[in-house]
Parts: sequence; C-alpha cells; structure tokens
Amino acid sequence: MNQPSRFAHEFLRRLQEQTKLQQSTSRRDALAIDALTTVQVPDHHDLVSQSTPQSFQLGTGASIFTHSLIPAITSASSEVIFVTCFWAPSKTLSALHDALVKLAAYRRNLTDHDNAHVPPPLRVRICLSSRSLFQKLLHPQSRNGYIYPSSSWQKALGLPDPELLEAAGIQLQVKSRFFLPFSVMHPKFVIIDRQHAFVPSCNVSWESWLEGCVEVTGDAVQALLSFYSQTWERNLDYKKPLTGQATGDQVFDSRQAGLSVIPSSTYHYAAVPPAEALLPTLVLPSSFHRNPQFRPFPWQKAPKPPATPLNTALLELFDQAQQSIYVQTPNLTCEPVIVALLEALQRGVDVNIVTSRNMMLLEQLITAGTTTSWCIRSLVRRFNKLAEKLAENAHDVETGRPQLGQLRVSYFRPRRIATAAGHEEQSRMASDPEEEEPVHSHLKLTVVDEQYTVLGSGNMDRASWYTSQELGILFDDGRFAKAVKSTVDKVLDARLDLIFDSAAR
Repeated sequence: MNQPSRFAHEFLRRLQEQTKLQQSTSRRDALAIDALTTVQVPDHHDLVSQSTPQSFQLGTGASIFTHSLIPAITSASSEVIFVTCFWAPSKTLSALHDALVKLAAYRRNLTDHDNAHVPPPLRVRICLSSRSLFQKLLHPQSRNGYIYPSSSWQKALGLPDPELLEAAGIQLQVKSRFFLPFSVMHPKFVIIDRQHAFVPSCNVSWESWLEGCVEVTGDAVQALLSFYSQTWERNLDYKKPLTGQATGDQVFDSRQAGLSVIPSSTYHYAAVPPAEALLPTLVLPSSFHRNPQFRPFPWQKAPKPPATPLNTALLELFDQAQQSIYVQTPNLTCEPVIVALLEALQRGVDVNIVTSRNMMLLEQLITAGTTTSWCIRSLVRRFNKLAEKLAENAHDVETGRPQLGQLRVSYFRPRRIATAAGHEEQSRMASDPEEEEPVHSHLKLTVVDEQYTVLGSGNMDRASWYTSQELGILFDDGRFAKAVKSTVDKVLDARLDLIFDSAAR
C-alpha cells in the first residue's frame, strides 16, 4: 500500500472537501463526470503511487515521436496503448505509418521462416479526440465513443492497410471521443506491455512546437492503466498479467530496421539520475465537463473550477509554495490560476512564467473569451497595484507583511542568430535545414519550491481547467525537479523574450 506523503495527504483532504462541496451545489452536468472522478473521491490507490522516471526529453513533437515513442511502440511484445488528442497528416503520422508497415513485415518474415515460433498477437489500441472541426461537429455524443471501421484506416487516418496488419497478428482498434461544445479528450500517453509508460505533451500533428516527454516505470503505470480503462475501455482487466509475451528474437529492433528520425535543434534527452528509492508520484486526471460555466459580464466573478484531482493538486501546490513557482504553459487564460499566483506573490513567493505569444488565438477567444496577452497584461497590472499599495504602507512596520515575490514573465520564441547582413534569422537556417526549430512552446510544466514537478497535458487556460479532459503526473522529488528544470533552461537559452521582470524596476 502506498502511504501518502505530506503533500499527498493535504491534497487528498482538499479533494475530498471540495468534491463534497461541489456535489452539494450542482448536479446539472451529469456527462461531465468521468469514471475516475465520479461522484465519490477516487480511492487514493488510483492517484497516489510510486514511480521511477527513466528520462525526460524535449524537442519538437516529430523529433520526440521518432526518437523515442515510435521505437517504443514497435518494440512492444504484446500490447500498445496509444492515447493522443489531435490526429492529423504530418511527419509524425508518416513516420508511424512507415514503422507499422516495417513492423508488420518483420512479424510476417518471422512466421514465414519458422512457423514453430510465430510471434504472439500484438494488441494495439489508438485513442484520439480531434481530427478536424467537421469531425468534432458530427461526432457521436456517446460515452462509448466511436470505433473507426478498418475500411477507413487508410483514407481517414493515414494508417497501413488493415489486411497487412491482420496478417502480421497486429490487432488494431482505433477509437475517438469528443463531446460538444468543447469537451475534448486532451491527454497524451503511451503504455507499453503494461510495464512502461511515456507521458508526452505532443499530438500526432504537423505543428513544430516545443514539447516534453517523461518516461516512467513503477506503480504509476498501473494508475495510468486505470485511467485509460475508465475512459476508453471499461471492460479491460488491466490488472491481469499479459500472456503470450514475445521472446527476445521476436522483438522488432527499430535501430536495425532503419526507422527515420526527425532532428530538432531543441531535441535533448536527459537520463534521470537514479534515485535511492521509488519517487512519490501522483497520477492526476481531470474529467471533461460539457458546461463551460461562462460568465461573460465583467461584474461577474469567475466560477470555481471543477474540483478535479489535477485542478486541486495545482491549487494546493500554489497555496503551499514557500519560495518559488515556475510555470511553463502554452496559454494562460484561467482566472483562478492568475489569482492563485498573485496570492503566492503576496506571500513573498517568486513566480516565473513562460508562455507563448499569439498561439491558438481563435481557440482562446472561443473557450475563454480572452487571450493570453490580455491576461498577462492584467496580471502585471494587478501585481503593480499590489507593489504600489505595499510601498504606500511601507512605513507601517506593524503590518508584518512580507515583501512581494519577484514576478518574471517571458514569451517563447524561435532561437535567432545574427547574420552577416546584421539581420536575425531562425537558428535552423544557419545549421541543418532539416532540423525543426519550434515556433511556439507547447510544454506544460509546473515546478514548485524546486521539489514538486507536474507534467502532462493540462494547460493553464480555461479550456483545460473547465471543459477538457486532462491528465497530469506529479513527482515529489528535488533531484528530479532539478534535472527537469536544468534541461528546460538549456533548451530555452536564447529562446525567450522577457516582457516583465519586477526585479528590474
């Protein structure tokens, strides 16, 4: 039995209290409740676990997929669970298609040469939510989702010929779920043979964005399997050991097969320093909600966000922060997050925010009625008012108020280099033209007090906090936090536009 850490204990207590309060005030959004966040607070065995992080990597989505995710998928001996949000024609999809074709040929070749050693069936589940606006508008509004017929795999999804896969013993199923108006299934993760998991921030998509991915083993994989089964495959007995494992000579080796690898100027693979023990880990789901709870008038106070495990854990982290909060998010449009950060600053906590400028503007306006730039300006304005008020009361030594923490806000940008003509160009123009240089940051990362690290799919925007299904994973370990943050700092070097720093005033 995993014993909750001090933070986990406070998180579970807060989750219990807020869930009861939410249940007593509203039961209107029945479809909003996903099984892991049902009317009752999940048993802490579904949330509190342990893990061994194997690596943390940064790069564009295509570089992370081709360096790590696709090789892991093709190396599976009996089962692959592949969950993503967006699915579109792209370098990533082409690489996945080619890898599955080579894997099928490899498995057929084993069978043809020695029928006595036929590789066991490979069970592959691909789960997605969004392919296009048209697909979402017409998507069946059933909790069971939509299973794509094999006849549509090639044309609609860009996957190999189903007959080729079937002949190789690859048992593929593709399912999608989406609920109008904005309830997208946003998590991304890959589970290999129920033993090994990857939690990336990237989709199967063409966008050249900065992404991250953490690779884990341990009990947290079982927690991820629980989340998967509740959302995508309710009849799956995920605790049952897999049978028919492939032998060593039946496992596909992507290096020998020559799978393509897409380079990126930001790709960085960091092996995590070995820990003395398994790390306390929280697997944090956030259920989808169909009611966006819009309050469009300026005099209306922002509603409390749903008391999901991910939302609750992040707010608890912000409330408990004593020294520093680092947030890297594609968008920042969630008012409760901004309020929580301001409250931390008032306690003397330093806050460092890295976000993206003009990213997914239409989506921000539709789902939040505002944009990241507007919210950043509001945050800075409110911070300056706090600073002015504190300066006015500086003579009153009886207040005992701490000094404001330092607020630092930066926008991500592609790295640029100075040319001979004195102009600036993206760095990829000066080196390998095939290298992808990200134009935006899509990484979702929170580091608090250099001890707690949260990665996953959740943004600090209104969609992630109020309507989308999300998934986060929290690690309670200072060495892991340091390894992640140092890796991010290296990649962000010369890729930030500082727009506000209270220390420089």
